[in-house]
Amino acid sequence: MRGIDGEQVLLRLILSESRRFDHKAMFMRIVQVLREEGMAGATAVKGIAGFGHDRHVHTDTIEVLAQGLPIVVEVVDTQAHIDRVLPKLEALMEGGVMTIERAHVIRYTKS
Repeated sequence: MRGIDGEQVLLRLILSESRRFDHKAMFMRIVQVLREEGMAGATAVKGIAGFGHDRHVHTDTIEVLAQGLPIVVEVVDTQAHIDRVLPKLEALMEGGVMTIERAHVIRYTKS
């Protein structure tokens, strides 16, 4: 396990759970790419409600609108690792949101 601590970079990707890549969930393809590229780790979280540029609210409380709920994929790593994987992720993302911000890693250990 490669260690990371101190000042790092948080890359956050927000996309619709309905997005697909080769008939599989796009967020799983993103997580797979991050793993293949040797990133320190990644987490995908499903949102219970959200809206985007189209202004339509997607929520899990209305069954007919439950499609397209937001998925957030986050990865914290060094600037160099993020910069290296970013072009591959940008090629996969045909919409959604990608952000980068500073992150101060306090603890990165085996859970």
